[in-house]
Amino acid sequence: MARRNIFQPPPPPDSGPEASQPDSKPRFPNTGAMSGVKSTLRDLSSNAVREIDPSLIDDGGPKDRLAITDADVADLVQSIRAHGQQVPIMVRPLLENPGRYRIVYGRRRLRALKLAGIPAKALIRTLTDEQAILAQGQENSLRLDPSFIEKAIFVTDLTDGGYDQSVVLDALAIDRPMLSRMTKVARTLPLGVVQFIGAAHGIGRRRWEELADLVRDKGINLDALVASLDEASRTLTSDERFAFLSDAALKAGQSGASQAGTPPALPVIYEGSKVAEIKDTPRSLTIRFAGSDQPEFTKWMREHAETEVLRLYEAWRSATEAN
Repeated sequence: MARRNIFQPPPPPDSGPEASQPDSKPRFPNTGAMSGVKSTLRDLSSNAVREIDPSLIDDGGPKDRLAITDADVADLVQSIRAHGQQVPIMVRPLLENPGRYRIVYGRRRLRALKLAGIPAKALIRTLTDEQAILAQGQENSLRLDPSFIEKAIFVTDLTDGGYDQSVVLDALAIDRPMLSRMTKVARTLPLGVVQFIGAAHGIGRRRWEELADLVRDKGINLDALVASLDEASRTLTSDERFAFLSDAALKAGQSGASQAGTPPALPVIYEGSKVAEIKDTPRSLTIRFAGSDQPEFTKWMREHAETEVLRLYEAWRSATEAN
């Protein structure tokens, strides 16, 4: 018995004896070009899931994520190739360009489908710009929430793009004070710097605001700071890049008096060779290992850092309890 596609509407029920007559003809034959038009309209009106060539889907419009690279979706590509696309994306037809669509949500899936060379399963809806933004915001609540800085850039793009403030507030479920805070951060920090840092899911609103306030109050050129960082900083995680750049900005913004009162880095010497240096700042105590001087030891510490830090922490706890 043939299985019916669940995304297609069921066949109409028999309406009487005439329906069973093999020679009876419908009053309005559903054939030719008119059939295709009716089918398309029916799909659009019923929000049917259809398979669409990914090359026909435009990924423009407001983005709630920072740039997505091929490496970001490598695992998703493998999963889709192995198991297929499990969750449809949402698109809306481009009325000014018939036959093409614009993504509403599911940008990572769309990128993965393009790389995999597989047709996209898409839920099609005819939406206004405002409705599309609301749908995008609601879908975010069902998956990994964008980080604070991603939301800040998103709402700022929407605000600058002329969207009504009430739509922006509803899309992200935020209030006006939070909208003001987000746009203040996004407009203070250069986009290139934010892209260097990345999503930084572990960095909350308060720390982003502190960085923005520091940049604004001290007139710090973050673009120049990023350009001056060594390559090692670019291999850190997104959260670590934020902390690294934040510390660099703090030092750049210090006054001459405060810099004079800050002790210099303390080198750790073993048999005449520097193996590390310790920096004590108002924000943190940092131990830096000299990768160029002691590359093998630095590599060993990278692999055993957690174990050694916990060992030192236990030693401190034992000494504290003994006293």
